[in-house]
Amino acid sequence: MEITEALKTTGSIREYTNEQVGDEVLFDILDTARFAPSGGNRQAWKVIVVKDSTQRQKIRDIYLDAWHDYISHILAGLIPFSPLASNEDRRAALAQRSAAEAISKPDGYPETLQDVPVMMVICADLEVLAALDRDLDRYKIVGGASLYPFVWNLLLAGRAHDLGGVMTTVGIKNEKQLMEVLQIPSSFAVAAIVTMGHPVKRHTKLTRRRVEDFTTIDTFNGEVFKN
Repeated sequence: MEITEALKTTGSIREYTNEQVGDEVLFDILDTARFAPSGGNRQAWKVIVVKDSTQRQKIRDIYLDAWHDYISHILAGLIPFSPLASNEDRRAALAQRSAAEAISKPDGYPETLQDVPVMMVICADLEVLAALDRDLDRYKIVGGASLYPFVWNLLLAGRAHDLGGVMTTVGIKNEKQLMEVLQIPSSFAVAAIVTMGHPVKRHTKLTRRRVEDFTTIDTFNGEVFKN
């Protein structure tokens, strides 16, 4: 597949067929994805391929609990877990927790996470990350630049095998439990859960904002950059 087409048509896929993904295919995906860029080429990622059914069920339970909190925010009319949320926003979301649980779907992605063909937990080695915003008095984000290109490479490499996948960070709300279940050292953080499989349906017409909607010249409020 031509690279521009792959970039424009690789959407998030959460529904998979029952067809399994062989270890040789998954190894090839990881072998391709490892060429992602990272700060200082330190390659701060650690991948845990979760196969054990008991481990998967534990992760599903941890994830589903966080998912209900995520939906609680939506029901309260909020951006889920916004870094700029107020205490009032947090209380409003908490008040919707029971409602979020009530609309849970038995066959939904969070509810059936344990059954995905491929489950990978991506961890970040904090000892080698160059987080240049570490000491700034705001939400920290820069360290992810050394992790998420690798995750995106996983999804693109999976596409080469006609697989679909998704990167999700919902479960990280309950990171402590994830780290206990997966025996992750305290010098690491959980960066994402990636699931993958043969898609039930592939979405190729993705909806995104126009370049003109997010690009300006010289300053934040500068002239809109147009073609």
